[in-house]
Amino acid sequence: MTTGQPAPFDHRMAVFDSDDTFVAAALPFLGEGLAAPGEPPPVAIAAPHHLDLLRDALGGDAKEITCVPHTEWYTGSAANAVARAAAHLTAHAGPGGRMHLLMEPVWSGRAGRSTRETTEWIRYEALANPLFGPLATTALCAYDTRTAGPAVVAAARRAHPGTEVYEDPFRLVAELDAVPLPLPPRGAEPLAEPHAAAVRGWAEQRGLPAADAELFATAVAGAAAALAPLDGTALLWGEAPACVCELRSARPVADPLAGFVPPPPDGPEPGPGLWYARQVCAYVDIRDDSTGATVRLQYA
Repeated sequence: MTTGQPAPFDHRMAVFDSDDTFVAAALPFLGEGLAAPGEPPPVAIAAPHHLDLLRDALGGDAKEITCVPHTEWYTGSAANAVARAAAHLTAHAGPGGRMHLLMEPVWSGRAGRSTRETTEWIRYEALANPLFGPLATTALCAYDTRTAGPAVVAAARRAHPGTEVYEDPFRLVAELDAVPLPLPPRGAEPLAEPHAAAVRGWAEQRGLPAADAELFATAVAGAAAALAPLDGTALLWGEAPACVCELRSARPVADPLAGFVPPPPDGPEPGPGLWYARQVCAYVDIRDDSTGATVRLQYA
């Protein structure tokens, strides 16, 4: 029996090992989006040469598809990808968030640069399920084994409903966060009050340009306000661009979505400082324990 209500977020995964298998997976998905009533045209976010293949295969239907090179979509951190997708759906999706999105990560860029980056991408894939869960969006995440590699694909399967190894998103994130943070270096500088001016001055001394130092300082100050009351002094270390600040909160953060949910434009919401910090910084690591939380911000 149908209720007439839009379906929840449909988060799919396609794995391919050649250009032909990419097209074979993408074409039916895009055709499904073109045929869906009440939906705007589907969006294909993929490697430029894959977009060229799709245009050739689609023929006259190609003009109905919005094509975006993935290097223009995935330009920053996993939190930036969440914000980009949320903003696009707000501006362009149909009622209830209806839209088909074909999404191919950039594994030759930031997402595949290191184990650390890959961990953040898997976090994004897992948290996409609760973050976009209320929307009637249909997403197909395309993984190219020629660039992503078997370990990445295996981890991504655990973040996509419908696979035989799908994990609860929060259980998967908890597993990622069970890895302890490295200890701060011995030369880390204590900062009794992480005011923006003090952090900005320190960051400029470490080589960050003034504009970047301002962004980092604002992120640290906003995170400190969101985490108050703080427990002990802040610590600063690193050289530009990898400037780091560690904050210690007297209470656990507890929420795995902290900093991933955009604050509403018309009023305050708990944690907007963490949202800003995640948008500005390459990494925001949160580790809860029995006495509070350690939050580490790294600018780049």
